[in-house]
Amino acid sequence: MDSELFALEEKIEQFISLCQGLRAENQELRTRVAALEADNKRLTERIDAACVRLEGIMRRLPEQ
Repeated sequence: MDSELFALEEKIEQFISLCQGLRAENQELRTRVAALEADNKRLTERIDAACVRLEGIMRRLPEQ
């Protein structure tokens, strides 16, 4: 009986450890996603600004 309880206790401790590790990994991934979304937004804004500038340059070019 004691060995069964000990085995169960070990499995529970492993489960708790796994859950804690997954929570930490999940938080790290959430942080990375937020940073990547911010980078994506910044890059999209830069692309949009470049398109506006390019369109302005193209309008000033003489048509042939």
